[in-house]
Amino acid sequence: MNETQPLKLGDISVGYLYSLQAALLSLGHDPLPLFQRFRISSDLLATPQARISIPRFMRLGNAAIQLTGRADIGLLMGRCSHASHLGLAGMTAQCAADLGQAFETLVRFERLSSQNYRGHSSFDAPALRFYSISPYNAFNLFVVDSALASRAQLGRHLTGGKAILSAVHIEFPAPAYADRYEDVFDCPVLFEQEHNQLLWEPASLNLPLEQSAPASFYHLQSLCKAQLHDLNRHRGLREKVEEILSPQLHQRLPSLPEVARKLGLPSWTLRRRLQQEEQTRFQDIIDETRQDLAVSYIRDTELALGEIAFLLGFSSPEAFQRAFKRWTGQPPGQFRRQQRRTPS
Repeated sequence: MNETQPLKLGDISVGYLYSLQAALLSLGHDPLPLFQRFRISSDLLATPQARISIPRFMRLGNAAIQLTGRADIGLLMGRCSHASHLGLAGMTAQCAADLGQAFETLVRFERLSSQNYRGHSSFDAPALRFYSISPYNAFNLFVVDSALASRAQLGRHLTGGKAILSAVHIEFPAPAYADRYEDVFDCPVLFEQEHNQLLWEPASLNLPLEQSAPASFYHLQSLCKAQLHDLNRHRGLREKVEEILSPQLHQRLPSLPEVARKLGLPSWTLRRRLQQEEQTRFQDIIDETRQDLAVSYIRDTELALGEIAFLLGFSSPEAFQRAFKRWTGQPPGQFRRQQRRTPS
């Protein structure tokens, strides 16, 4: 059960909400009224492979911050997380031989539980990295907090508390609750860094897992491969091109030959197949991806216009505003106000 509208910003498994639910309960709050407000039912939480959009997850998380008065709710979510919250990939990871293999498994099959146009996590030992979602504001700090804290919690839980972090790097400046980080990670935490990442002591990655089960691991891994293959099989060529283009919009856009190379195709084949299978051109995909993301950002987030202009690769906020008015017939500010007045 997924949301019916296009999920240009991405979506995540409802399993990510289990840790938010547990964090609210630990603070003495009943999560039911808040979840009902955002159309999160018990049936949805129990539906296999159910997902919600990233904008809805961000609005829900910020509503939880307002309810509890805890800006560090993401760190609390991380402490309440379990491997099972990550679905089939999480269950597979906890059967791995060692911690390094567990992290490789989670990164390899991340798409089974989340899809974000901004990118994907990576593991380059000893660094377990969560992709950048800059620019940062009060509405998305908790996402990075929960992602890093849950991975730290997972590493310790799988090894019976033996895994050790040497440092944590975070892209955004230290927030008002910065003193909470070292309590959670039990290591130096450095802000305004190049990446969001956990740096593990190298020896920790070789630690055997308490629930290691080779036969179960390889059986579950085969199920992950089949499920990932099924997901990819249903993705059209246009969607694959968009996935390569979108994370690069705020940088130098890749050319058609570069995208074709990443897809394992000759340039002329990609151009021909886009025309034949999708009835579109490469440049049209760039323009329409920008337009769709612009509408999603204005409608679904609280990002400032300058931040959106940066994310979409415009030379200035003014250039973005002109393009948005050409696309929708309205200035972005007016469009956002109208969307806020329209019932969900």
